[in-house]
Amino acid sequence: MRTERNPTRLDRVFARLDREPERPAHLSVPRASRHRTVLVVAALAFYLAIVWLVVTTSWLVRLDWQVMFFRPYQQWASIHWFVDYYVVLGQRGPTAVMVAAWLGWRSWRQHTLRPLLTLGTSLLLLNITVGAAKYGMGRLGPHYATVIGSNEMGLGGDIFPSGHTANAVVTWGILAYLASTPRARRWLSAISAVTSLGVGMATVYLGTHWLSDVLLGWVAGLLILLALPWFEPLIARTEDYAFDLRDRWRSRGGAKAPAPVTPVTAPARLKPLTAPQNETAAREATAPARGPRSPAYLSPGPHSARSERTPVTPAGSRRPPHPDRIVRGTASPATRPVTGG
Repeated sequence: MRTERNPTRLDRVFARLDREPERPAHLSVPRASRHRTVLVVAALAFYLAIVWLVVTTSWLVRLDWQVMFFRPYQQWASIHWFVDYYVVLGQRGPTAVMVAAWLGWRSWRQHTLRPLLTLGTSLLLLNITVGAAKYGMGRLGPHYATVIGSNEMGLGGDIFPSGHTANAVVTWGILAYLASTPRARRWLSAISAVTSLGVGMATVYLGTHWLSDVLLGWVAGLLILLALPWFEPLIARTEDYAFDLRDRWRSRGGAKAPAPVTPVTAPARLKPLTAPQNETAAREATAPARGPRSPAYLSPGPHSARSERTPVTPAGSRRPPHPDRIVRGTASPATRPVTGG
């Protein structure tokens, strides 16, 4: 006996995606609430505090040098190959392509440009803010440090804050930001946090970033995710403008314009039927419809008149017997043989 396989969780997910021909109405857009404003202010204060601790060559800079002299890539050399591959999750090119492919498919399924526009807005903010901070402070990395114990600021470097870490926070965190349900948002937030944390520690392991670079990169990426709701109105207007351009482009080279409809100036008046016409129409309406007459099929040969035909009844012919009538099949009297007695 053959039994059907029970659908798995992945089967239910794809079944749900298959029945989404239009933009779901239940998608919630994060709002710029008071709670989010408090988080933005707290993250910005933490950002400025890290910058101040590095500029003043405080205990954070000494911790950077201690981790650098520890040389994690030599202490745990067996995992070096894995870290080399794992750090790719923070590179701008590969991660942007992967996430853009997923969000592009989701935009096509839900008939909305919001996922792709949100990703583009977040990456634009990341390039502006992190890029300005990198080249503005000009800090050198551990491999290019010149003076032991110094903060290496203003020497033409570009590693403070960590671009790998900030990119991992934004790129993977945008999936949690665009999640359609609170449960999916919680799970994706946890996964993106662990992924970005691992990317940051991988750069410290490889010796390409100071520990303070990673801390500032986490906060820089978190600030972009927290500030995205303030850009939602701009994203919505851009989406409407893009759809308007698409409609105008379709109408410009689309179907022909319908012919103009001529308005009727005055209604047409109908003349009443006369009495004879009314009676004739009534008789034609009440008369039963006659079916087509079947053709008459006549037998071949000569035909006799009705007066010459002998009426036949079930009992036989009603014509009296004639003395000279000879029954068919018998001989005539003239030819009948005479027998002697």
